[in-house]
Amino acid sequence: MKTILRSSELSCPSCIAKIEKSLKSLDGVTNARVHFTTGRIEVEYNPDRVSTDVLVKTIRDAGYNATVTAF
Repeated sequence: MKTILRSSELSCPSCIAKIEKSLKSLDGVTNARVHFTTGRIEVEYNPDRVSTDVLVKTIRDAGYNATVTAF
């Protein structure tokens, strides 16, 4: 499954790396890609292993705000 999240707090390339690394470390996430200029975060994941709530919490734990915008 693929979901789209948004964050308006991305200010540097290290933000992207930190979020992508945090998401990819989750069991059930197969890919994560952050688009710096738009704040769009695309996550491919197995919904039987990880929920969108966990994806948002992981981004918040990394120090950034995020909301789910599409599934």
